[in-house]
Amino acid sequence: MNAVKSVAIVLIVAGILGLVYGSFSYTRETHEVKLGPVELSVKEKQTVPIPIWVGVGTIAIGSSLLLFGVKKS
Repeated sequence: MNAVKSVAIVLIVAGILGLVYGSFSYTRETHEVKLGPVELSVKEKQTVPIPIWVGVGTIAIGSSLLLFGVKKS
């Protein structure tokens, strides 16, 4: 399997996952305070929505790469 087919399959899988889940979340530490022996930190949860057109477009690009990828000479 060559690199173009591998990238195409990864794009198709990523597009399907984007359509199924619709968003992804991550946690980031925003503030950290150290006052002597006391340490305080705030963790903030962020959610990033994935638009439907991004998932469909990723699947379309991956499919076109898979079908019309590198032509052999």
